[in-house]
Amino acid sequence: MSLNRYRSIILLFFLLHGMSVFSFKKTPSKEEIGLELKSAIHLMREGKYDQSLIKCRHILRYAIFLNDYDLIASTYNTIGGNFDLFSNPEKSFFYYNKGLMYANKTKDSKLKNLLHNNLGNIYCFDKKEYKKGINHYKKSLEYSAIAKDSSQLLLTNLNIAWAFFDIKEFDQGYPYLQFVNKYHEKHGSDMTIVAINMLNAIYHADKRESSNAEYYFNKAIRLGKTSNEKFDLALTHQEYANYLKSIGNYKDAFENLLLYKTITDQINNEEKLNNARTEGLNLEIEEYKREVQKIEAQYKTQQEVLAQEKTMTRRKFFAIISIFLISIVLFYLYIQNSRLIQKNRLNGLRNKLQQNIINATLTGQEMERKKIAYFLHDNISALLSTAGIHLSIINSKSDQKNEELTKTITILNEVHEKVRDLSHELIPALLVRFGLFYAVEDVCEKNSNSKLQVEYESSIEKEKRFADEFEIKIFFIISELINNIIKHSNASIAKISIDLNQDQLQIKAFDNGKGFDTKQFNTAEGFGINQIKSRINGMNGKFIIDSKLDMGTIITIEVPIPSEN
Repeated sequence: MSLNRYRSIILLFFLLHGMSVFSFKKTPSKEEIGLELKSAIHLMREGKYDQSLIKCRHILRYAIFLNDYDLIASTYNTIGGNFDLFSNPEKSFFYYNKGLMYANKTKDSKLKNLLHNNLGNIYCFDKKEYKKGINHYKKSLEYSAIAKDSSQLLLTNLNIAWAFFDIKEFDQGYPYLQFVNKYHEKHGSDMTIVAINMLNAIYHADKRESSNAEYYFNKAIRLGKTSNEKFDLALTHQEYANYLKSIGNYKDAFENLLLYKTITDQINNEEKLNNARTEGLNLEIEEYKREVQKIEAQYKTQQEVLAQEKTMTRRKFFAIISIFLISIVLFYLYIQNSRLIQKNRLNGLRNKLQQNIINATLTGQEMERKKIAYFLHDNISALLSTAGIHLSIINSKSDQKNEELTKTITILNEVHEKVRDLSHELIPALLVRFGLFYAVEDVCEKNSNSKLQVEYESSIEKEKRFADEFEIKIFFIISELINNIIKHSNASIAKISIDLNQDQLQIKAFDNGKGFDTKQFNTAEGFGINQIKSRINGMNGKFIIDSKLDMGTIITIEVPIPSEN
């Protein structure tokens, strides 16, 4: 099937807006070019394709000069329409695409709708590429809806239905035909009435609905005889003949085929006459195409030169502005960086001072602990012990037991025990007498109970000794780690391991408790993690916490062992 007749309707519908023939003595206005384009369209309708195309070429030159995308697209569409009407689909396809390229740069939905519809016709009914054609039709429907063009919506729906029927996909095409049936009386044209009835007849014939098929075939033939739609009437006779043949009515089928041939011969004779009139024009088609391309090329060259000059000027301007802005930014960054460096230095000094204060405090505490412990053990405890001995001797020499003296001896012994316990709390006796490893093993054992098992592990011999001050620091660090596990972890198992790594003492504290998010962890006041970190930093060591929620905590400490000197 073909839609040449409907192409002409679509081509002319949009372009019949405000366009008189005149000769250009100077660059015309947009309104004057529009009037000239209307004249070219009238020439096309009268079959004077050569005159119409020549006029379009002059219109195109001025439209490009004015850089008016609407006029350029409309002119290309008219050029494509000329080639379409004298059956040169390849050339019309070329110019319709050129027109669509410019139309897409405008906001004119009506123009886009028109060009998509024309391209859909070429794809479906000349190239037989129905999928591409139907896509263009659907684009046309979108733009028709935006433009609120009811008649164009109706025509495009008819074209889509026809395309689907052509490839025997009747169920997909029928909804579009239903739309046409519903709104044709209000928005349709008499020029499509034969085609509409023919498509309805084809659909019902496919569904084997004989009475409906007969009704629409006969109606299409009756309307075709009273109108000038010879092509649609011929197609109706052909389709009717196929239907009659399918139901076994060969006689009527043959009569309809004869009518189809008769009308087709008439159409072919008219086309031959038309081709004879345009034979001379066909020889100039390629030259015409080259002329149009030359116009575009000249325009593009001028535009490119202007664009390059504008681009260079713009680039210089932006380069100067950019250099100025970059200078401001760099100066600002320099000032900010200087301030940041000074601030970091100040913060570093503050942190170092704070760390030194903490370390000095802790060192002082440990020294005081050691002094008090030794004083209690070596002086107070010895004096109490001596006093108790003297009182015991006096009590033993007396014939009568003195109750007050006995109570005094008991109180002195009790005080002696408390002083000894206090001295051991300040500095454990095991740490002083036997060293770090005995003391750590003992503290692990003492803190183990039914809820928490604290294990101790070390590959170092227990008898290994270090400097007293170093052992005291390490012992109190480990004690605080164990206290933190008891207070905060909710663990059932904890482990303290101590190993030597060359000249480094490596300590690991592990627990299977609730863990914590190290990014959101804030160290508490007092002798906690913060103070342990400060102590380790003061000893030039490393302190690493690896903890995750519900997965326990591992704390790794590495400190250099001081030389024996």
